[in-house]
Amino acid sequence: MSEEKPTNLWKEINASWDGADGYTAENKAGGIVLMGKDKEGKPGIGPMEMLLAGLAGCTGMDIIEILKKKRQVPTDFKVKARGNQKIDTYPMLFTEFQVEYLLWGDNLKQKDVEQAIQLSEEKYCSVGGTLAKAAPIHSTYRILKAGEKAD
Repeated sequence: MSEEKPTNLWKEINASWDGADGYTAENKAGGIVLMGKDKEGKPGIGPMEMLLAGLAGCTGMDIIEILKKKRQVPTDFKVKARGNQKIDTYPMLFTEFQVEYLLWGDNLKQKDVEQAIQLSEEKYCSVGGTLAKAAPIHSTYRILKAGEKAD
């Protein structure tokens, strides 16, 4: 008899209020993120920004893994994620997302970069797949020479 693979996987975060204006979110492995403000008033990341961070991190991890397999590892890489939030009615939803990929390297092939981005966006990035059901995601990329400044 073959063993069945699970079809669902629950992810869990516990968010603890600090008694003032902040929350600490923690996963089962002990990773933490500060949301809101800490007790000294230092800013954390807002919950809606956490969605953007999740999108940037998810697609970024995919792209680097794909480029490693293609032996096209950039010398540096940055993902900028933005969301346009409707602020005149509650809940204040994102109405669209913009993602910009910045890759630095002297020998990166445009074809490989485009394929890595496409695979992440269309197949692998769970966060992007989830958010795309709520609002459109538009993306661009730039390949820069090692050490070149991005705007």
